[in-house]
Amino acid sequence: MSILRRHGHLAMLVTAVALLALAGCADPNIHADAIAQAVHLQREEVSVDGFVLTSFYRLTRPDQPLTVYIEGDGLAWRNRYEPSDDPTPHNALGLKLAAADGAANVVYLARPCQFTPMAQNPRCAVGYWTGKRFAVEVIDAMDQAVSHYAARTPGQSINLVGYSGGGAVAVLIAARRHDVATLRTVAGNLDHAEVNRLHQVSLMPDSLNAIDVAPQVATIAQLHVSGADDQVVVPAIARRFAQAVGGHCTQTLTVPGMSHESDWPALWPDLLKRTPVCSK
Repeated sequence: MSILRRHGHLAMLVTAVALLALAGCADPNIHADAIAQAVHLQREEVSVDGFVLTSFYRLTRPDQPLTVYIEGDGLAWRNRYEPSDDPTPHNALGLKLAAADGAANVVYLARPCQFTPMAQNPRCAVGYWTGKRFAVEVIDAMDQAVSHYAARTPGQSINLVGYSGGGAVAVLIAARRHDVATLRTVAGNLDHAEVNRLHQVSLMPDSLNAIDVAPQVATIAQLHVSGADDQVVVPAIARRFAQAVGGHCTQTLTVPGMSHESDWPALWPDLLKRTPVCSK
C-alpha cells in the first residue's frame, strides 16, 4: 500500500498535536480536545444507562449518512497483572481516525469510563475496562449513544468504525441494529477468547464476544484491516472472524509494516476510499 498524502484537515491535526507535544502536555483530556478542535469536532457528554460517555461530533448535513468511530480499550492495564485506575487513552487512535475523516457527519464515542471524570460516572468500576469491557450493559450503553446521534440524521444509514476493542463493540452494536450500512475495524479484537488464549491471559466470561454474533452481521458490507506486524491482535483474528461471518460481504486487508499502535490515521483517508461492498 502506498503511503498517503494527508488531507488539509489532517495536516491541521498533526500541527495541533505537535504543538501540544512541544508544550509538554500530558493531560489526555487536553490532548483529545486539541485533536478534536483542529477539525471542528465538538465535545459532548451523553448519559446512557448509568454511564456518561464522552463524545466528539461534527454534524453538518442531516441528509447524509452518519459515521461513528468507537475507541479502543485505552489504558486498561498498567502491566500484565495490574489494571489502571483510569482507562482514558493517552494515544486515542480512535479519535485520531475520526479526526482524519472529512465527512460531513462524524461522531467519536469514547468507551465507558474514558475521558469523563469518575465523579460523573458512579457506575464505573475497574471491571468495565478489564473483564466486563464488552458486557451486555456496556454494549447497551454504546448502542444508545449511537441512537442519540442517529436521531440527528433521521432516516440516514450508519457507518460504524472501531479501533482495537472498539472493533468488537462496533460488531456487537451492528448485530442488533437495522440501519448499519457498513462496518470497518482497524486492528479489531474480533474474538477476545482467541486473543486472550494466544496471550495466555484470563478469559472474559462476563463479556460478549464479537465472533459469536458473526452470522448476524453477514449481510453488512464490512472491511477488517490488520497490521502485518501487529503482535497484540494478530491478522489471523480478522481472517478467523471473516470465516465465521461467511457470505459475500466481508473483506480483510493486512497492511505491511503496521503494528497495533502504528500511525493508522496517516493511512486512513486512503483506507476510507475502500468502500466495503457485498460481492455478487
